[in-house]
Amino acid sequence: MSKSRESLALIFILISVCLDTIGIGIIFPVMPDLIREVTGGNLAQAALWGGTLATSFAVMQFLFGPVIGALSDRFGRRPILLISLAVMSVDYLVMALAPTITLILITRIIGGITTATYATAVAFIADITPPEKRAARFGLIGACFGVGFVLGPLLGGVLAGIDTRAPFFAAAGLAGANLLFGLLVLPETVTDATRRAFQWSRANPLGALRAVSRLPGVRRTLICFLILGIAMNVYPAIWAFWGQARFGWDSRMVGVSLAVYGVCFAAGQALLVGPTIRRFGEHRAAHYGMWVDIVTLTALGLVTSPAIALMITPITAFGGTVTPSLQALASRAAPADAQGEVQGVLASLNAIAMFTSPLVMTTTFAAFTAPDAPLYAPGAPFLLSAVLMLVCVTLHVARPRATAPATP
Repeated sequence: MSKSRESLALIFILISVCLDTIGIGIIFPVMPDLIREVTGGNLAQAALWGGTLATSFAVMQFLFGPVIGALSDRFGRRPILLISLAVMSVDYLVMALAPTITLILITRIIGGITTATYATAVAFIADITPPEKRAARFGLIGACFGVGFVLGPLLGGVLAGIDTRAPFFAAAGLAGANLLFGLLVLPETVTDATRRAFQWSRANPLGALRAVSRLPGVRRTLICFLILGIAMNVYPAIWAFWGQARFGWDSRMVGVSLAVYGVCFAAGQALLVGPTIRRFGEHRAAHYGMWVDIVTLTALGLVTSPAIALMITPITAFGGTVTPSLQALASRAAPADAQGEVQGVLASLNAIAMFTSPLVMTTTFAAFTAPDAPLYAPGAPFLLSAVLMLVCVTLHVARPRATAPATP
C-alpha cells in the first residue's frame, strides 16, 4: 500500500471513530428532554430509562463485537466498515422520527450492532502499524474519540435548541457522508496470508474471551480493561443528569461542559499518549493514568461549584494513557491473524462495561437524588467509580510484565 493511500485510509478510520462518538455524544444533551417528552416522566425516571437505553446499546456491542471482529478477520475490514456506516445512517433517521420510547429502544439496539465495528477499525490500525508504534496510533483513535466527544455534545446542544429530533438528522447525514468517503479511499488490509476461517466457537463472546485469555500475559490486562470501562463510563452515563441536578445546567450548558471534557481528552490522546508511552512504557503509562483517574473522579464526586468542576476537567486528560496502553499490551500478545479477534474481545469487555455502568451509575444517581433520598449526593456515581479504579490499579500493579508477541 502506498503512503498516500495509507494516509487516506487512516483518515477515514479516524473519521469513522470520530463519527461513532459524535453519533453517541450528539444525543447526550437532548436525551433527558427526549425521554421525558415521549414518556411524560420526571428526571429521576428519565435517568433510569437512559440507563436502559445505554444498556441495550452495550449488550449488542457485547454480543456482536467478537462476531464482527471475526468476520473482519475472514472477509476483510473494508466491507464490514462500509456496511456498518450504511446501516448506522438509516438507524439515526429512524430515531429522528421515533414517536415512542419502544422505537427509540429498537434503534439503540441496532445502533449497538453497527458501532461494534470499532474493533474492526482498531484492527485495521494494527494491520498497517508495527507493534512498537501501535500504542501511539491507538492514542490517535482516542483523540478522535475526544474530538467526537467535543463536536457531538456541542452540536447536540445547539441543535436541541431548534428541535429535540434535529441532532439525529445531523448524525445520519454525517454517517452517510463518511460512507461515500470510505467507498473512495478505503483499501483492504486482510490478505490471504492473514485471513482466518470464521468459527462460531471463537466468534461468540465467551469463546473469543477464552481463546484470547490464553495468550501469555493478557488475562490481567483484560480484567483491568473491564474494570476501567465500568468506572469511566460514568461520564456518558450520568453527566447530563448530574449537571442538571448539581448545578442546574440546561441542555446547552451540558453540551458546553461535555465539549470542554472532549477537548481536554482529545488533546491528551493526541499530545500525551505517544510521548508518555515512549518515556515510561505501556505498563507504567497505564499505571500513572489510573491514579489521575482516581483523583479526578473523587474531585468530581465532591465538587459543588460549577466553575471548579470545569477547572478539574482538563486534568482528566492525563488519565487518557490508560486505554491505549492496555490495548497495545493486548495487541502485542496476539498473532497477526487474530488482531480482529483480540480487539473484538476488548470491544466486548467495553460493552459489558457500557451496559453494567449505566445501570449501576444511574441507579446510584437516582438513589441519591430521589425526593425521598436519605442523602442528596448527585456525585455519588463518581465516588463509586473512584473506588473501582483503586481496584483496577491494584490488579495492574500485580500483573506480570510479559508482553512478548505470541507465535501464530
